[in-house]
Amino acid sequence: MTDKENLVEGLQLEKLRHLLGLVRDSNRFYKPLLAELPPVNELTFESFCAAVPFTTKDMLSEDQAKYPPFGSNHTFPIENYCRFHQTSGSTGNPIRWLDTAEDWQTLLNAWKMVYQSIGIVPKDRIYFAFSFGPFLGFWTAFEAAGQMGMLCIPGGGLNTLARVKAIFENRATVLCCTPTYAIHLAHTARAHALSMDHSSIRHIVVAEEPGGSIPEVKQKIEALWPGSRVHDHHGMTETGPVTYPCAHRIHTLRVFESNFFAEIIDPVTLRPAHPESSGELVLTTLTRVGSPLIRYRTGDLVKLTPAEDRLIHPMGFEGGILGRVDDMIIVRGVNIFPSAVDAILSQFGEVAEYQVNIDQSGAMTEISITVELQPQAEHETGIQSRIESALRNHFNLRIPVCMAPMNSLPRFEMKSRRWIRKQT
Repeated sequence: MTDKENLVEGLQLEKLRHLLGLVRDSNRFYKPLLAELPPVNELTFESFCAAVPFTTKDMLSEDQAKYPPFGSNHTFPIENYCRFHQTSGSTGNPIRWLDTAEDWQTLLNAWKMVYQSIGIVPKDRIYFAFSFGPFLGFWTAFEAAGQMGMLCIPGGGLNTLARVKAIFENRATVLCCTPTYAIHLAHTARAHALSMDHSSIRHIVVAEEPGGSIPEVKQKIEALWPGSRVHDHHGMTETGPVTYPCAHRIHTLRVFESNFFAEIIDPVTLRPAHPESSGELVLTTLTRVGSPLIRYRTGDLVKLTPAEDRLIHPMGFEGGILGRVDDMIIVRGVNIFPSAVDAILSQFGEVAEYQVNIDQSGAMTEISITVELQPQAEHETGIQSRIESALRNHFNLRIPVCMAPMNSLPRFEMKSRRWIRKQT
């Protein structure tokens, strides 16, 4: 172990002991879960992991149903909290989340590090292509940029064309959105004869989907926005910002190690994953103590960077977030992740949007893909067979592709939901 690793782990352990010292007696949700915890001043990471069970989203949801409206995961009286947010609810009922002023500032400080790692400076103008609802990510990104002195331009309440015009007219230099929406904004501009040469965008900060660390998706976005660079990061309402883009290794995300104790487990055995294999990310929030998460199963699949890189940065994820544990499907023995399908379809500039249809009603899982083409490509021949060939070459599996009429598939401002499942 290097001196840097020793220093990082020492600081993490100090923060973990402080967190558990606060939580074990005052937090109703975690008090029974920490019953087997050894004395805090004797705690090691090994004894912590051995004594404390995992926290899951279902546990949090059930707790809020039992103790409405905010649940019992609070270290302080409710009067100490000043920020309310909730999850998107994409996997079930949304979970409400409260923050104290101190915890909120730690989230903003993490976002500032995201901006700094990219090279965004106070003279930049940032366009936020979001509808500002109760989801946390928009607000932390916006407020952190404001504290850094950047000109913040909100895009809430506007349709896509109005947002494109606002980006051009206000000469925004930074765009914050999902990878899917960055593509949709560019397609909308072209559909209305707006030249992308009029764009001043130099940095595109993406999250919510794996695309920002998928080379093919990143290249597609950068080609649609000439002169721009795409930067990935990720976080959750439950945790706040978790990773930032590595400046030295492309398509890699680094964990905010001062804010989190991170583990990677095999989602089936629940034991530590092999360092060379992908696994589920488990997080303990070291600095968000008002509504903490302890050994939280995020559902995100990640893979550590190669061994030589881990000597410098112990917790880096090659390819960013690979997908969700629940999203992977097995078709005739082949593991298929959404990120892999996205990478293949992003190689085809003719594709405007797509939808993956999964039929699990029979004895065997079946998969097909519906593709919508760009207007200028609608009359091209051979595109369907070329996509099918690319899928077959990658997965060694025949995946039928059918074509959809123009503008018939849904577009997404937030996290895309392209995978449609049919079950019995």
